[in-house]
Amino acid sequence: MSRYNSTSLTKDNKGKSRRGTTIIPTVPRSESDIYITTTTPERLDKLAHSFYEDTSLWWIIAEANGIGKGTFIIPSNTNLRIPNKSNIQDLIIQTNRNR
Repeated sequence: MSRYNSTSLTKDNKGKSRRGTTIIPTVPRSESDIYITTTTPERLDKLAHSFYEDTSLWWIIAEANGIGKGTFIIPSNTNLRIPNKSNIQDLIIQTNRNR
């Protein structure tokens, strides 16, 4: 799953391909979300690998918790919501299609 799949691809006047801006959607709360408290410092990409088996999905955890600007490190004793990834791709497509 890529957050860029639904981003438009355009060509500039020199023929070079460029992607438009991808809007990262707000990930709504769900009964299937998992809540954890870190016991040691953690990294967003490693958490994504643990829960989604894909390090590139770190941004889902970051967006859901309002973190990740400038660092991947999550301090110990941080409460985190880990969203269920099942509807994330549809949410990305919907958000970027309707803008």
